[in-house]
Amino acid sequence: MFFIFGFGTKRQNLGPGATRTCPRCHNTTQWQQMREFKQFTLFFVPVARWKRRRLEVCGICGTAVEI
Repeated sequence: MFFIFGFGTKRQNLGPGATRTCPRCHNTTQWQQMREFKQFTLFFVPVARWKRRRLEVCGICGTAVEI
């Protein structure tokens, strides 16, 4: 019997977020809202998702801050 399964972290873009000053690169820019979760797939179909969280990501350096 042959099974194809996967495990990993996935991010979905939710659109533009707030304008913030980044704590890492110190630039002021509009951040992107993201949803991040871990998932298990079986035959390329998501079966389970856990550790869901919402983030805002800096458009310049990619630093993520949980909201």
